[in-house]
Amino acid sequence: MRVRSSDTEIFYEVMGGGPDVVLLHPFPAHRGVWMPAAERLATRYRLILPDLRGHGESGVGEGPATMQKHAADVARVIDDAGVGKAVFAGESIGGYILFEFWRRLRERVSALILCNSKASADNQEARANRLRSAEDVEKRGVEPFVDTMIPKLLGESTRTTRPDLVERARAMMMKMTPAGVAAVQRGMAERPDSVPTLATIDVPTLLITGDEDTLTGVGEAESMQRHIGGSTLKVIPRAGHYAVFEKHEETARIIRQFLDSAAV
Repeated sequence: MRVRSSDTEIFYEVMGGGPDVVLLHPFPAHRGVWMPAAERLATRYRLILPDLRGHGESGVGEGPATMQKHAADVARVIDDAGVGKAVFAGESIGGYILFEFWRRLRERVSALILCNSKASADNQEARANRLRSAEDVEKRGVEPFVDTMIPKLLGESTRTTRPDLVERARAMMMKMTPAGVAAVQRGMAERPDSVPTLATIDVPTLLITGDEDTLTGVGEAESMQRHIGGSTLKVIPRAGHYAVFEKHEETARIIRQFLDSAAV
């Protein structure tokens, strides 16, 4: 399904039936990151899986793909899908977007699942690196960028023992265009500090991370857990930044237990 959101079109897919759960994927991939886990969750829940702007089958729009734009896109998608209130799960950039969505539309959120994400904004060095990366991908194309990202996004165990998953992840990343990568990188460079937002979260919250995630990882997840009252942290062994994709069976089990216990 496609819906117009501001200056672009957002593609999304709906699976299953039951209480609504919205799944936001990480950069630089698309909704397919969630698909293996989603197939296991769809037996009891209705899942809404958008391609974020600049990713997959969604358009890029004009200028940086800011968290404000992404949050507005998610709102358009759930309105179009007939969702009133839902559980929202986001991996990496999906988590960044959910902090903005919470600030704007917390009344639409019944519970949160934050996977391999963090609340702090980029420091000066990280911001500069993103902006350089955006310029570089516009000049050299997506493939060199993807080649540098694979070791950062997939855990060492996955890269060593699951070449099939590495190739599937790479294929998802290669669907991005130079314009998409650049717009999303520039948008993430602008994202606000969401650490003060954590203390305002008062819905059931699950934190998931891979123990081999070198980008956010256990330290960031523990920090968020300390700031979000009553939150639960689960660490998935032998998984990296794309933990929900690398260990989809374990992810689905953890999320299903959380959803069932939260009685959403």
